[in-house]
Amino acid sequence: MGDQKFQRKRYSTPRHPWEKERIDYERQIVIKYGLKNKRELWKAQAVLSSYRAQARTLQAKVRYNDPVAEKQFQLLLKKLDRLSLLSEGATLDDILALTLENILDRRLQTLVYQLNMATTMKQARQLITHGHIKVGDHVVTIPSLEVEKGVEDTITYNEKSPFSDDKHPIRLVLAGMKENEGTEEEQKDKGEPQ
Repeated sequence: MGDQKFQRKRYSTPRHPWEKERIDYERQIVIKYGLKNKRELWKAQAVLSSYRAQARTLQAKVRYNDPVAEKQFQLLLKKLDRLSLLSEGATLDDILALTLENILDRRLQTLVYQLNMATTMKQARQLITHGHIKVGDHVVTIPSLEVEKGVEDTITYNEKSPFSDDKHPIRLVLAGMKENEGTEEEQKDKGEPQ
């Protein structure tokens, strides 16, 4: 169990610290998702490996028609459906096919950027940590929060934040970016050069 003051690590570091291909891959992921450091990446990898380990264990037990394993499988599917990682009719192979990007796409930081509430991933992280973002009725300051499917639509700016005003300069920039994306898509549909 351990001491409550000293939490155990929720990730494991790479076995071989100086592999160039792995370091380059991790650097690309850290930049793409605006992570603070590689520790956040390793935590996401630990979550993914936990889901895969559960699926592998259940795969062996379900073959022998174990009723407890079948119930655990249904609970795991419900959890992954609630996190919007899989759909309801998924199988164990679908769980094993999950990737690191699937896990990182469900972070609050990524969703704030995808909802066009920030211009960059780093800015999305900053907005969250400074208390400008609300999820439902609560101000959330944790960028790595895994957002559930039903709560995804309730991500908004905090009312007390200056960003809640539509005339804030950042909001105007975001609106301009959104309009430019629309015109670029229209030009591509028509086949016109930019």
